[in-house]
Amino acid sequence: MKSRPPLAHAPFVAVAGLSVRLLAQSALRAGLRVAALDVFGDRDTREASEVWFDIGDGALAIDRARLTDALTRVAHLPHFLGWIGASGLEPLMVQLLREPGLPRFIGNDAETNAAVREPRRFFALLDALHIAHPAVSFTRPPTAEGWLVKDAHGCGGTHIRAASAPDAKALPAQGYFQRISNGRPLSVLFIGARGRAHPIGFAEQLTCTAGDLAFVHAGSIGPIAVPPQVAARVLEALDSLCERTGLAGINSCDFLLDGDAFEVLEINARPSATMALYEAASPDAWPHGLLACHLDACRGGRPPSTASTALARQPRWCAGQRVLFAPRAFTVSAGFSDTCLLDPSCHDVPMPGTRVEAGQPVCTLLLRAASADAARRALDAQHARVVQRIETCNEPDHACIPFHF
Repeated sequence: MKSRPPLAHAPFVAVAGLSVRLLAQSALRAGLRVAALDVFGDRDTREASEVWFDIGDGALAIDRARLTDALTRVAHLPHFLGWIGASGLEPLMVQLLREPGLPRFIGNDAETNAAVREPRRFFALLDALHIAHPAVSFTRPPTAEGWLVKDAHGCGGTHIRAASAPDAKALPAQGYFQRISNGRPLSVLFIGARGRAHPIGFAEQLTCTAGDLAFVHAGSIGPIAVPPQVAARVLEALDSLCERTGLAGINSCDFLLDGDAFEVLEINARPSATMALYEAASPDAWPHGLLACHLDACRGGRPPSTASTALARQPRWCAGQRVLFAPRAFTVSAGFSDTCLLDPSCHDVPMPGTRVEAGQPVCTLLLRAASADAARRALDAQHARVVQRIETCNEPDHACIPFHF
């Protein structure tokens, strides 16, 4: 999908989070000028943005002081609309939205965020609305086996541990125990507007194991088909949540599907990485990118057009994305970075000279395929190719093997 070049007089929007390449590119498709605030500063993030701010703390996390300073500075950009949050802001979000002096936030307000992100409130709300979820407890279960410890301030699955693990004895401030439940991990991306949920599509969530972490987010595949009766009941649950909490703009819901039964895990009250799947699989449905729909819903209460959602529900393609984690520590060479940047399936391309430790993300693979199975096979093959690039292009004086797909 080609980006629309921004006009000199077009308004600015800021996107902030751990990694904002996806949001920056989607905003660019909408004809907006972009200020990017993130931790990685990847090459394609910078290419999609006119301004980039490093808001990292040096350990792949967001530094609040640097974030608030950057937000204060971007507020002075010409025709500035406001800022949009991405993954990684969970520990800071409610406080940021209540902090005076920051520019306008385009998304869910502090009360809405708290309603779906504070565990005690969220699971009580699910119970009140008769929406199924795995059993939760805010005190340690008598038997730890079969239970997980989760931190609502975490993201990417790095906050999920077995309750029996030695480091899971202390419950975080926004932590809770959740019983392990059966089911296929799925998500649904939707746009909240005027108390209703407008579904964009369903996706399968991919996870991997990293050390003692068994549920690290590794990507997604979608759109996928779910039984019509399941889709209808999921949408009914989301409508209830939107009506009760005022969820607006792009949000996602993670859930487990076991046969025809589903259990809600969490609501991500922000644009999700699965946006990339639908923009890639159905570009005709979202010619100006999904972030344009987020802006319409948040600023004017406008839902996506019926034509767009109809096209999105009849995709001719499936898309898959997968995070490639470094098999070993290496320093990104110019050759490796250049080759990945020219590869249409590689995104979040690190800058030359970046030090990547073993287990840290290197890039994100994204491609289209005729089916979910075909997407899985293609992702596996592409993953192997890029790992081979790491082995042959990780030093500046090594020749880089060219890639053809």
